[in-house]
Amino acid sequence: MNWTTLNDTQKKALLVEERAKFEAYKAKNLSLDMSRGKPCKEQLDLAMGLLDTITSSTDFKRAQDYRNYGILDGITEIKDIFCELLNINRNEIIVAGNASLILMYDTIQRAMQFGVLGNEPWNKQGKIKWLCPIPGYDRHFAITELFGIEMINIPMDENGPDMALIEEYVKDPQVKGIWCVPKYSNPMGIIYSDEVVERFAKLNPAAKDFRIFWDNAYMIHGLYGYEEMKDIFATAKKYNNEDIVYVFGSTSKVSFAGAGVAFISASEKNIASLKKLMTIQQIGPDKVMQYAHALYFKDKSGLLAQMDKHAEILRPKFEKVLEILDRELAPTGIAKWNNPRGGYFVSCFLPEGTAKRTVALAKEAGVIFTGAGATYPYKNDPADSNLRIAPSLPPLEELEMAMEIFCCAAKIAYLEK
Repeated sequence: MNWTTLNDTQKKALLVEERAKFEAYKAKNLSLDMSRGKPCKEQLDLAMGLLDTITSSTDFKRAQDYRNYGILDGITEIKDIFCELLNINRNEIIVAGNASLILMYDTIQRAMQFGVLGNEPWNKQGKIKWLCPIPGYDRHFAITELFGIEMINIPMDENGPDMALIEEYVKDPQVKGIWCVPKYSNPMGIIYSDEVVERFAKLNPAAKDFRIFWDNAYMIHGLYGYEEMKDIFATAKKYNNEDIVYVFGSTSKVSFAGAGVAFISASEKNIASLKKLMTIQQIGPDKVMQYAHALYFKDKSGLLAQMDKHAEILRPKFEKVLEILDRELAPTGIAKWNNPRGGYFVSCFLPEGTAKRTVALAKEAGVIFTGAGATYPYKNDPADSNLRIAPSLPPLEELEMAMEIFCCAAKIAYLEK
């Protein structure tokens, strides 16, 4: 029955029922963590063979000795795998350590201090601004907030961000960039449409140092096989506009989150400029681990085969989350959510003003969810509505219990309000 049509007496009766269920959950003294999209043990175990590719007899003496200093932008073998995946050449990529987030942070830091391709440093240009599709990735927003960059909310629909709004905002020369998670977006699970990618690729911002931060973290993380997506870099080249985009990615959820490899891909001019500054910052990345990845995965097809194994583990968890939402919340009419075909999250929208209460109630029952508001700049969801569900880490039986508690908490928060 649709709860939104009930009278107050009926809602009060339901609240008594749901609170009784909630007390039973609390009595179980659970301790479950659904707060981050971490790979589970079974996923991490998939890459253990990677460690066997390196032994004391491994020959690291390639073009240079991979055990030594040097090769700032990554070894050829790992570059070639990513170049095949991204359809780029070796001069359009830098392969680094395990975290693409570090590359994003450093790229903004350099732009703040030294400027972008000869333009004035951002920290000398007064109050600069950044576009933030919402809901989005909390760690993206934390970076721009740290640097004092004003963040502007950009709503999204099933096709991606509102491009008409973006095209209007970039007429302001103080707008310097935009965060994007274009495939299986965090947390919405959206794949940007071909039209959206095309409009991004031909953006003509007033600021010549405007950059699209294209965080393609989930580009091969399909739950139902690999899905193609329009290539922003190739499309931008058609318009002689390739300088506008930085593409980021990593193997953090392909091999080991703590010992993978990350990359930034961009135009040759952008890459050359970044490398010039990086030569002061470091002498070279972990080439031994890069070589291990290259030996283990071999090529693009090796990466995709690995992701099929991840999907076998993740798919039942996502389907369980959606099954419980459909069973517990769909009949009430008080919530809506996405049905992602990949990525790491399910995004749920609850009645306005109830997300924080839902998280607090779930915590009382021993389940930690990502904080309400985390998916918005400044942790401020104006509607107090959106919550991010991360199914990957818990075992299936714990996930089922956590989602039942989530739904019970959401019902109580609605009925109380």
